Amino acid sequence: MQIQIRSDVKAVAEDCVRGSDESRMPFPEVVQRLNAVGVERYNADLCRAEKIFYTPDGASHAVPCGALDKAPSLDFSAEGIAGALHAIQAKTITYHDFCERIAAAGCVSYLVSLSGRCAIYSGRNGESFVERFPPAL
Repeated sequence: MQIQIRSDVKAVAEDCVRGSDESRMPFPEVVQRLNAVGVERYNADLCRAEKIFYTPDGASHAVPCGALDKAPSLDFSAEGIAGALHAIQAKTITYHDFCERIAAAGCVSYLVSLSGRCAIYSGRNGESFVERFPPAL
């Protein structure tokens, strides 16, 4: 049995995706808004251009998002992902540029665990890079 997601969660998830894709909503605001409506985690699939949001009761909601300009690299580079993270946190690149850079570093998807306060960037062969949220987030 699939549990239906609440309409407020759906609306916030969709607005966060649009806000990120349009580079008008920074990650800390996304985290704050999703936390406020009870989202536990979300998965961003760079290959499918889709984010799936989950609540603790098992409900989920898929939202299309901006597509990559080219397929993710076959080779995984944790250093490349760390560099992209540093650049977006310094506000020197857009979210689209961030996605392009992590894909060029071999990332095919990432999981943001709001409850676990981390993001896990994954490669096609099971490689991963974990970023812990700073205390202020």
